[in-house]
Amino acid sequence: MENTSKLLMITPEKCISCGTCELACSLAHEGEFRPSKSRISVYRFEMGVTIPMTCFQCDSAACVAACRTSALVKDTESGIVNINSEKCIGCRMCEMACPFGNIAYNAVTKTPMKCDLCGGDPECAKYCPTHAIEYVPADAAAIRKKYDFAAKIAGAIGEAKI
Repeated sequence: MENTSKLLMITPEKCISCGTCELACSLAHEGEFRPSKSRISVYRFEMGVTIPMTCFQCDSAACVAACRTSALVKDTESGIVNINSEKCIGCRMCEMACPFGNIAYNAVTKTPMKCDLCGGDPECAKYCPTHAIEYVPADAAAIRKKYDFAAKIAGAIGEAKI
């Protein structure tokens, strides 16, 4: 059976730190332009390095394992880790369990905030002007990462570009 799952592929080298992804996300989820309410964050480092970060929808999600009320559930078809706000007790164990820090806490609703891939049509990817964030089939992402890595190795040893 062919793998038809999709994922957000982030290429930090293409990110220009514009924050459009954060604005698109907060508008889609909260109805307002407020990066602090976004499910994606652009981390800005010295020397112009910027890295967009969001939930990786892990196969063995630590946040799901840490949730004692089953408020976090991984959808077996889409692979998306969803939040059932009615079951959430606001303990923030999911936030502490995420090894990447990709779950935030909404103090107003007293529930976690994490990427839900906008139900399969991620706003961050649609509006990223440089395509630093793309929503692609999982297999295509793996192939592209291998190709990019091979090109870097070829460049490092003086070979022609692939």
